[in-house]
This record gives sequence, structure tokens and C-alpha cells, in this order.
Amino acid sequence: MTFENIPSSWRAVLDPVLQSPDLQRLKQFLRTEEDAGKAIFPPRDQRFAALEITAPDAVRVVILGQDPYHGHGQAHGLAFSVQHGVRIPPSLANIYKELEADLGIPRAPHGKLTHWAEQGVLLLNNVLTVEAASAGSHQGRGWEILTDAVVQAVAARREPTVFILWGSHAQKKAGRVAALQNGPHLVLKAQHPSPLSAYKGFFGSKPFSQANAFLKAHGRGTIDWRA
Repeated sequence: MTFENIPSSWRAVLDPVLQSPDLQRLKQFLRTEEDAGKAIFPPRDQRFAALEITAPDAVRVVILGQDPYHGHGQAHGLAFSVQHGVRIPPSLANIYKELEADLGIPRAPHGKLTHWAEQGVLLLNNVLTVEAASAGSHQGRGWEILTDAVVQAVAARREPTVFILWGSHAQKKAGRVAALQNGPHLVLKAQHPSPLSAYKGFFGSKPFSQANAFLKAHGRGTIDWRA
């Protein structure tokens, strides 16, 4: 495991963190896990897909997830997204349901959200790897330091940006970034779209129309939320 796949556009702001002892320990941890024959998702070449597709100066919206899907063939480096041909997970199904209610966009027959990422929607998980069939297994191993730095870098920019924070996990992460409180940004908070909490405040929160209204008002266009 190396950080070579992180594009140069992000390296400019992440290099100090990448050289830290915590991130070096993360590299060693992942190497040890893989050498032991454990299946780690997503594959090595997809772990930084969110950063590869969405450059820092292109970010208009940040959607924070927790950790990657832990089933075979699901995770490919974008939060909440799955590859074509993979069954749409329950949380994403609820996201599509809210999107349809909010903007009238029919639910997509697939779960790949690359079209969002290509328009400046940073689909960032808090932790970028997970062991197969073991949700949360790589939390506290160092990824949070890197993804905190990513969020900090976006929040410190002057360009008005929308932060969509679903669930207490994402909200706590953003709360640790002081720049979020001072920048010209919009922070939208709601319950997580999982089946356990979606009916407690996620449905009806209208994040997609609110994001587009804010972006348009600040001269940053709008997102085509069709997947």
C-alpha cells in the first residue's frame, strides 16, 4: 500500500500529512493485513478514486460517508457508490428515493455515482479501506487523519461549497474542522440514509435542491444529480 495514486493536485495540500508517522503506520498495517491474505476493499487502484476524479479546485459539494462497503465487488472508492451490475445498497436506495422526492429525478437502475464526482461532488468516506465482511474494521488506523486534512483543505478555500453531512458520524467529523464555521459555505445536516434512521429526518431534508440553490446563488452553477 502506497499513496502514489493520490493525484498531484491533492498532494500539494496533503503531503505533510502523508509523511506523518500515523500514515506510515497505516501503510504498514495495510501491508501486513494483505500479506496475511485478508481481502481488503476497495482494490488498491481504487482507494483514492474520490480524489482522482474530483480535484480540489473542482469541489462544489462534499458528501461524507463512513467506511467502504465490505461486500465483494461493491466498494470502488466513492462513498455510497457501487459499480454497475452490483445491487443498489439500502442507504443508496434511500438517497435515490429522497432525490426523486426532492427534484423529481427518477431512481437510477444502477448505483454508480461517478457522474456526480465528475461534476465536483467529492464522495469521501471517513475511512478508505475495510476488511471483507467486517464493517468498521479499519477505523482508528490513520485514515481519519488523511480525510480530516482533505475536508480541512476544501473548507479553507474561499469558493462557496456545500457540505452534506448525513448522520452523527459525518457531523462530528465536520465539527472538528474549524474552517467550516468561518468559510462561505453551506452545511446541511440530516439523519443518515440507512434504513435504521432514514425516517427520522433524512426523508424530506431536500439536500439536493438546497445544494443547487446555494451553488447557483453564488455563481457556481448547479449539479445534475442524475446518476
